[in-house]
Amino acid sequence: MSGAPPLLLDTHVLVWLVEGDAQMAATAQGAIAAAPTVWISAITPWEIGMLVAKGRLTLAKDVQEWMDEVLALTGLRLAPLSPAVAIASSRLPGELHGDPADRLIAATARHLDVTLVTADVKLLSYGAAGHLKVLAAR
Repeated sequence: MSGAPPLLLDTHVLVWLVEGDAQMAATAQGAIAAAPTVWISAITPWEIGMLVAKGRLTLAKDVQEWMDEVLALTGLRLAPLSPAVAIASSRLPGELHGDPADRLIAATARHLDVTLVTADVKLLSYGAAGHLKVLAAR
């Protein structure tokens, strides 16, 4: 075992990873490749569906088919949205904006005690404040 930590991917990072987007930093790509487990939050499929529905994301196939294929990837796991995570998202320490999806993703990372891979400036700042383990995706 490499000793690499398990990770949680922010929604945009998952899309970048699967779609081969060049925006992701080599360090983030390497960390994902080395991670024993890569998690995605239960809110991520909803967020992707909403992005497609609003025309802010285009996928080559239907969202459900895309997500089924993504979830079948080896090493990728869907973190359940437990009552503990849902409640924790409403009680996060420090200052984090009110976006429910970001709050659920942050609470999931904290609950699993894993590093969140993200390019979201607010989540990176939240991590820099010591509330969340983060790895910059760019």
